[in-house]
Amino acid sequence: MTRNRFDRQLLLLNNELVEMGSLICKAIDMAVDSLMNHDVAEAKSTIEFDLEIDHKERDIESICMKLLLQQQPVARDLRLISSALKMITDMERIGDQAADISEINISMAKIPYEIRFDVIPELAEITTDMVEKSIEAFVNKDEELAIQVIGMDDEVDRRFETLKAEVIKAINENADYGEMATDIFMIGKYFERIGDHATNIAEWVVYSIRGEHV
Repeated sequence: MTRNRFDRQLLLLNNELVEMGSLICKAIDMAVDSLMNHDVAEAKSTIEFDLEIDHKERDIESICMKLLLQQQPVARDLRLISSALKMITDMERIGDQAADISEINISMAKIPYEIRFDVIPELAEITTDMVEKSIEAFVNKDEELAIQVIGMDDEVDRRFETLKAEVIKAINENADYGEMATDIFMIGKYFERIGDHATNIAEWVVYSIRGEHV
């Protein structure tokens, strides 16, 4: 593989990563929308949509393997490709967690919910922003933006602590709220994990640029 062709394949890799980032952000949006609207059909669509994310992961993995096998990559290229392989693992898990949220949404839709936790859409907004920025940082080799994403995880953790406090308060006020409060807590936990995966992606971006881990 000539260097020009190799560079074209790297560009394809970037484009595919952007596409996978768009898919997982869409999955998060679908999961939140189905939750807010008690939409079982959309929740089921989100679960099915995870297959598309899995396919994209395999496509990107194939591109990375071809780049590694068909060219003697320099150290910088090797860091970039190995980082991409690590990133798609985290991205695929984000898709899984959007599907997990939707699984809970389906069970929640069977009973009327008398409590709402406003922090859930806030968590969704922050974590989606983290995912988008982490992919942007990789494509643009923007270390400063990647560091910004890593710092955003503290805000996710603070929101999750707020959610835990609200869950405990709801159960203390009415024991009958136990099941629904636990469901809300688990959804918040999945968003907290999405934030962790977005942080991992940003850390791999920094590694691809610096050659050292944050």
